[in-house]
Amino acid sequence: MVHVSEIADFVDAAGPAHLVTLNGGGLVSSVVPLILDRESNSLVGHLARANPQWKDVVAGVDALAIFAGPDAYISPSFYPTKQETGKVVPTWNYEVVHASGEFVVHDDAEWVTALVTRLTERHESERADPWSVDDTPDGFIASMAKAIVGIEVRNVRLEGKRKLSQNRNDADIDGTIAGLESGSDGERALAAAMRASR
Repeated sequence: MVHVSEIADFVDAAGPAHLVTLNGGGLVSSVVPLILDRESNSLVGHLARANPQWKDVVAGVDALAIFAGPDAYISPSFYPTKQETGKVVPTWNYEVVHASGEFVVHDDAEWVTALVTRLTERHESERADPWSVDDTPDGFIASMAKAIVGIEVRNVRLEGKRKLSQNRNDADIDGTIAGLESGSDGERALAAAMRASR
């Protein structure tokens, strides 16, 4: 991934991130749906109030959000080079984006409610009959919002990484794609990513 817009699009399409922070007791990680706000160059989301990750983050140490794409084991048997020379080894192909920046907590009901509405609209938008926070009884979302805190990763630096057999010749890449296409859903997704990157 070379272009910033391609990396940002990857983040938009990804599932939840693994959010890693340094807290008083060491590294802490949670799986969190995050939205990339391109205007403010930040990631926004929320954590359960009961989750200790937001409470004692070490000041001045960046948070890291890891957005994983498809990945799979690559067998040397996929490569025509195996039959030709035998000089092949197994590897792992993947796509990932690392987003790092300043971790900020928003313990503010209005901020959290707006975020929950935004997250819901994003994830419900493609459903035939989308659910809305407005579908709930009066006061319900406000009561639920008390159980979470908003989080933000500011001044985000995005770094995209992909290993899609770029170091192999065309025949080995074609063999890898063919081998992956007969595998699991994740392997087929990786094959599609490899095909798209050519």
